[in-house]
Amino acid sequence: MTKILVVHGAGMNMRGKSQIERFGPMLLSDYDAHIEKYASELGVEVDIFHSNIEGEVIDKFYEGHDKGVDGALINPAGYTTGHPALAAAIGQVGFPTFEIHISNPAARGGVSQIAPACKGVITGFGIYGYHLGIEGALRLLNGG
Repeated sequence: MTKILVVHGAGMNMRGKSQIERFGPMLLSDYDAHIEKYASELGVEVDIFHSNIEGEVIDKFYEGHDKGVDGALINPAGYTTGHPALAAAIGQVGFPTFEIHISNPAARGGVSQIAPACKGVITGFGIYGYHLGIEGALRLLNGG
């Protein structure tokens, strides 16, 4: 079975608790429930991880590399800019990573410094962006 690592970056634990006008009322646990549902529908195993500590996120990517993860999705959130070590780690692992954003950071003038290390970026589709990310990773991994 295909294994996908899903990483929630810094501040994602505050979803549904602050900035509701931008990101909506869903809590991080709601995100996880949707992601697990999408994974089940697509026949994928997911390992969902969140940390507000950059080094822990980097270690999770390296662990995924060592344990044979097939692909990853990351919503870098607070790690979107100013975290070159994370971008380097994403570039070093042996699986494709896709950056996911619930909203569209570019609409607010944001430019991701993580995106160049990723195979692709999905923004502005809300929670459904995770479904698109899993499906896209599957297609890429299956040669499509």
